Amino acid sequence: MNYEVLSTFIIASTILAVAPGPDNIYVLTQSLVRGKKYGLATTVGLVSGCLVHTTLLAFGVSAIIKESDQIFFTIKLFGAMYLFYLAYKVFKSDAHLQLSNSEVPKKGLMQLFKQGFIMNVLNPKVTIFFLAFFPGFLFSDSLSHIIQFYILGLLFMLVTLIVFGLMAILSGSISNYIKGHDKLGLSLKWLQIIVFIGIGMFILLSNN
Repeated sequence: MNYEVLSTFIIASTILAVAPGPDNIYVLTQSLVRGKKYGLATTVGLVSGCLVHTTLLAFGVSAIIKESDQIFFTIKLFGAMYLFYLAYKVFKSDAHLQLSNSEVPKKGLMQLFKQGFIMNVLNPKVTIFFLAFFPGFLFSDSLSHIIQFYILGLLFMLVTLIVFGLMAILSGSISNYIKGHDKLGLSLKWLQIIVFIGIGMFILLSNN
């Protein structure tokens, strides 16, 4: 078992969870407007949806790996190219961070959980991202690919749960910090670019 690969995966997952995106911004706004427990309910819903994408990936890609090493290499090549594309999209995006409180719907805890779950499950970009991200981090020659994908998926979910949960709990402080540091958005923008390119290169050079 390659613990170095697992460590790299956890670090990359943490940075990606911290980097501004529609999910963690939504968690922040729910927490700011309605309270921390509503942000946490949204977080649990979003994270739970990842289990569906992990299952699709585990059984679908594992079957492909058994069929052909060439096809699996093509998947990894696609994954690296997609991550480079994401880096380009971030480069072209606006670095300004903005938290809007005006359009946050008022819903109960279970409604927010369900909405977070459905938002994640029905987002095809999550499936594509998992397909691009996970195959390059297979870490064992003895464990089945299905088990490895589930371990990666659960680690990703745990990291996201911790990071988003902390964002919900510290939402007030984070909001004030964002408002007081105009250059934070630019720093996080370049951090995302570096991470996407770094993961893409890692996947291309991995021997899995």
